[in-house]
This record gives sequence, C-alpha cells and structure tokens, in this order.
Amino acid sequence: MEILLAQPRGFCAGVVRAIDIVERALEKYGPPVYVRHEIVHNKYVVESLKNKGAIFVEDLSEVPPKAVTVFSAHGVARSVEEEAATRGLPVLNATCPLVSKVHNQGKRYVSKGRTLILIGHAGHPEVEGTMGQVPGPVFLVQDVDDVAALTLPADTPVAYITQTTLSVDDTRDIIFALQQRFTDIQGPDTRDICYATQNRQSAVRDLSKLVDVILVVGATNSSNSNRLREIGTEVGVASYLISDGSELNAEWVKDAKTVGITAGASAPEVLVDDVIEAMRRIAPVAVSVLPGREENIEFRLPSELTSA
Repeated sequence: MEILLAQPRGFCAGVVRAIDIVERALEKYGPPVYVRHEIVHNKYVVESLKNKGAIFVEDLSEVPPKAVTVFSAHGVARSVEEEAATRGLPVLNATCPLVSKVHNQGKRYVSKGRTLILIGHAGHPEVEGTMGQVPGPVFLVQDVDDVAALTLPADTPVAYITQTTLSVDDTRDIIFALQQRFTDIQGPDTRDICYATQNRQSAVRDLSKLVDVILVVGATNSSNSNRLREIGTEVGVASYLISDGSELNAEWVKDAKTVGITAGASAPEVLVDDVIEAMRRIAPVAVSVLPGREENIEFRLPSELTSA
C-alpha cells in the first residue's frame, strides 16, 4: 500500500508558539502554570503539557492568586483580560498573532463607524474571543443563509472579518453574498487569511486527486481538522478524521492502493507517525511526501520568555 503525506500538514507557527509559551513558562517559573482553555485543540498535546505541570481551566476563577496564567492560541475576550488584570494574575498571552490581527482589524472598522460582521462558527473559542474584543455589536454569519437573514438596511456601512481557521475557499461565497447584500462594505485583503489554513486545504485538494482514501489526523473539536476531512469528502474521496493510530479502521483502507494522510494545524507529527505504524500492521506500506508549499514562518515569543 502506498501512503502519500500532504505537504504542508500538522503544526502551524501559531500552534508552535503557543506550546512553546507553556513549556518555557514551566521551565522559568516551575509548575504549576495555569492555561485558560485547551492551549490548542489536541488531546495529545494537552495531556503531554499536563504531565509537565500545566493545569487547564475554563474559567479564571479556577486560577489561584498570583499563579502564572496563559491565554490559549484562540484568544480571549476583553472581559477575560480585565478580570486577570483586576486579580493581578501574571499573564502570558499565547493568542496566535494572526488572531490578534483579526481583533485589531475589527476594532479599526468599528472605530470608523462601520457595523461589524464576523464570518465564523458559533461557539468556537476564537469566535467568542473576537466578539468579546470588539467594542460594540458584532453580527455572526456562518453561511449564505445567515447573510440573507441579516436585518441591517442595505445601505448600512459594514465591514467583515473572518475566523482564522477558515480559508479563502471557505469564505468566498459568504463574502460574495455580503457584497451583493450591502452597498457600502469593506473587508480585509484575502492575503490576510491565515496562510496555514489555506495551505493545508490546498494540499488536501492536491492529495485528493491521487489517493483512494484520506485520513486526517486531528481532534474532533478542531475546526480546521474537520474542514480538511470535509474537503476530501466534497471532492468524492472517502475521508476520515482520527486522533491517532488506535482509531484506524482496517475496513476503510483494505481495498485502497494509495492512502493520503494529512494533519490539522494542532496535530503533532508524532500522531501522523502513529497512524503510519497502524497502517503497517494492516499491510506493507511505502511512504512518500507529496511536493507542496514550504512554510518558514516563526512568531516571536513574549519578551519575558525569550531567555527561558
């Protein structure tokens, strides 16, 4: 059986930075370090950090006084930042710089008197953080039907921003619907869309042309991992989301000559290796990497951790 690995796959620069922040904080300050929400959406990553002394909480009320606190890569609302400041908690902000950029875009549009529309998934922590960062009402749209349901007058000055784990392809139809709906609309350049999301989705589209089955390594609560599986399914390739090799069903691949494997932006390469090993237990395999875009982006760590 041939295995084709998508390129790029797995960790993006924002995830690497977030994990580094927790690990370096543990080195510098010693355990425990408290992390609000999963640092990234991957159980393996979270469990490995727990084993090193990180404690994950959903609410700052669970953090003891003066304990080092990390905000996850997804970002948080201003109310969370203000609560941490009021309590005097020493905070390390692991919000992905691309998420922070979206926050700033939203604030800038609102400061210019525009009504803000956010394209994203309801309930996702990044969406909740973004809506909580912008001073004023934010209208969330998840699809074209939501655009049609907006009650704003057509001549309302509006602007849109997007959740970073959505790609140009994911948002194109919604943006077009917004442009048809409103006469005075602004939005960020498509080049501002998260590079990692777009690259991984493009790689899956390339992969889908060459394989019989696609396995996406990632967590069920990972937005970008779910989208990778959906793309494979949409183009007619049987596609499955699995967290590691233990979830591989031999029936999925028993008749396949070529199996494609990719990984969501929060899934480490060790889990891809685990899936490959599970494949080896089914049949002999030959592994190769599909040529793709190289990613060389690195995001700077907070200054207080650069010496750790």
